[in-house]
Amino acid sequence: MKKKLVRAFGFIEIWIEKIGKNVSWLILLLVVIAAYNAVARYLGKYFSYQLSSNALLEIQWYLFSIVFLLGASYTLKKNKHIRVDVFYESFSEEKKRKLNFWGNVFLLLPFCITGIVVCIPSVWDSWSILESSPDPNGLPRYPIKTVALLGFLLLFLQAIVKIYRGYTLLYKTKGIEEAGE
Repeated sequence: MKKKLVRAFGFIEIWIEKIGKNVSWLILLLVVIAAYNAVARYLGKYFSYQLSSNALLEIQWYLFSIVFLLGASYTLKKNKHIRVDVFYESFSEEKKRKLNFWGNVFLLLPFCITGIVVCIPSVWDSWSILESSPDPNGLPRYPIKTVALLGFLLLFLQAIVKIYRGYTLLYKTKGIEEAGE
């Protein structure tokens, strides 16, 4: 059973790694679109002609959302989340492991579960009416709401992996080698 669990965690992390690396390339597209929108807005005022559109503005926000939401689990996997370093840096390695473990159990896991529970009805309702932006030439809303749910699911799965690894490191159970920490 333990080997299957470790294998499943490895599979989860392989997919989170792939998603994180692929999503990171969207930042380049996001920067290009944002730069175009900024330049087009000012040139449009100068020429008295609309050079940008609501769709381009919304795709800029959608790309940012995708990078943020799908990148969160990748950032957690890489242990690069923001911390209050004023205290954390002075802690011993064991104290850091305990703080990370219990923080994941009591803060991150409930946060993910709450996000999933809140997203499900919104995603369901959005898909049922094929929700679109109220703005002229706006984009459909149901895909980006689905990405929010997917982001919370991926973060939840990575949190479970982190909790398992934290437990194996803290409590010296067998399987530390497989834990990969």
